[in-house]
Amino acid sequence: MPRQPIISVQKITKTYHLSDVRVPALRGVTVDIQEKDFLIITGRNGSGKSTLLRQIGLLDRPDEGRITLLGNEVTSLKEGPRSRLRLKHIGYIFQEYALIAELTALENVMLPALMRESGKVVRPKAKTLLEKVGLGKKLKNLPRQLSGGEQQKVAIARALINYPQVIFADEPTANLDTVAAKDVLELFRQLNNEGHTVVMISHEPEEQKYANRIVTLSDGKIV
Repeated sequence: MPRQPIISVQKITKTYHLSDVRVPALRGVTVDIQEKDFLIITGRNGSGKSTLLRQIGLLDRPDEGRITLLGNEVTSLKEGPRSRLRLKHIGYIFQEYALIAELTALENVMLPALMRESGKVVRPKAKTLLEKVGLGKKLKNLPRQLSGGEQQKVAIARALINYPQVIFADEPTANLDTVAAKDVLELFRQLNNEGHTVVMISHEPEEQKYANRIVTLSDGKIV
């Protein structure tokens, strides 16, 4: 019997409206993502990569089509249940890190879990995750006191604080130098080997060796 995909995307469309101009971003995209996949989404600028990631990461809703996450149809869910699913099962990593400038590395990592557990419970978990990504000695550093690669590692630790089954990463190496980018990619490989499903956007051909599957988008369609 074939495995049920952890994420199933069926014929989703998304159009943005800029003044009186319609900008189609996704045109009937269908794709299944299996548990423990390391999937890279690639394509030219404007092809719909980030829009697709936002739909399947439950940060946005498609205009048409259907998305299933862990057997749950999520397209039509109200925002409350969607937020709970996202908090429990999804870790999302942004290109620009999205750290809170006034919080330390440890506090940034703790933040998503404080919605579910006390600081006393969350603090040791966050500390362990920062040690895992090589930042055990920089728990009290503010984002401005960290390099770009270190900030991205804080963002990865934050995405892991609720032990998500799926990690979404939107061009996580775009602002990093070669060495820092390799460190981040090796970390994703380790997380994938530990059982996390990883879905990552990348422009770089040399990064595709980390994936077991590659999806290419062009003008809002899979090619």
